[in-house]
Amino acid sequence: MKILLLFSILAVTLLASAAFADNPRKATFAGGCFWCMEPPFEKLAGVSAVTSGYMGGTTANPTYENYASGGHIEVIEVTYDPARVSYQELLDVFWRQIDPTDAGGQFVDRGHAYTTAIFYHDQEQRQLAEASKESLAASRVFSKSLVTPILPAATFYPAEEYHQDYSRKNPIRYKWYRHGSGRDKFLDATWGKERRDLGTAPKPDRSELKKRLTPMQYKVTQEDGTEPAFDNAYWNNKRPGIYVDVVSGEPLFASWDKFDSGTGWPSFSRPLVSANIVEKEDRSWFSTRTEVRSRKGDSHLGHVFPDGPKPTGLRYCINSAALRFIPLEEMEKEGYGEFLPRFRE
Repeated sequence: MKILLLFSILAVTLLASAAFADNPRKATFAGGCFWCMEPPFEKLAGVSAVTSGYMGGTTANPTYENYASGGHIEVIEVTYDPARVSYQELLDVFWRQIDPTDAGGQFVDRGHAYTTAIFYHDQEQRQLAEASKESLAASRVFSKSLVTPILPAATFYPAEEYHQDYSRKNPIRYKWYRHGSGRDKFLDATWGKERRDLGTAPKPDRSELKKRLTPMQYKVTQEDGTEPAFDNAYWNNKRPGIYVDVVSGEPLFASWDKFDSGTGWPSFSRPLVSANIVEKEDRSWFSTRTEVRSRKGDSHLGHVFPDGPKPTGLRYCINSAALRFIPLEEMEKEGYGEFLPRFRE
């Protein structure tokens, strides 16, 4: 049985890798110093490469010495697998690394070469970027207008090798520069320290959660419990919409990835925002499984198994009690309008 399971996992991995190799996707973002923009994206599952470079100018083959005079700005090119991480997730991370209200540069780095931008590679990316920008503006996180432009991608010129993975190659100098640049101070003040990657409010204490949650919701999310199969809110819910963490409200899964697994619990082939999912080894009940938790709420959600449908081959088996369903018609009102374009695909 273990050998068969191993072969199944290997087959799914090879098929997914082959599909990605045939159709790699690119995303290009400008957020000031490209040294600082690489690490947040490199942490995301589904991102295979982040390359620093130059884009947007009028000269060919720019170098670090002349890219600014040619009208280029510093960018990063993200190579990603859309089956594992969505473009929307990349946008979520991007907005939380920059000051989108600054038209004159970013933090200590001034001038056009350090301005922000989203360079889209197709119309789907353009629509998602515009919707994401509108959603951020409506959230009033920033009191000033957002000035980050959304532009068609031009020729990408990789930066010199010594710029690539600078934070890893020169950790001391990188930390000194990043701290002194004012970037972290700004991001911490805007999004909250340790939560600036995707932003969230501090988790309520347990006494507050006991007041807010039903006994089953508390048992599942805070005590790693499991609700009864076929006797829970969403196991057979077929309405369009998204599922968010009942504690933190962070978006987790979408109706288009939900399928009937026959288990009696809501099952999904992949997360809506993979950066909001944490996977941990679970050795309880005399077996080894992979537990699924929410990143910000730290809620126990369920487990993930390698027996789901294509294209991921995964089954996220989730407790309804850990989720709150947001119907399609209420997503805008509830503050999840940025995901609406996905329902029109």
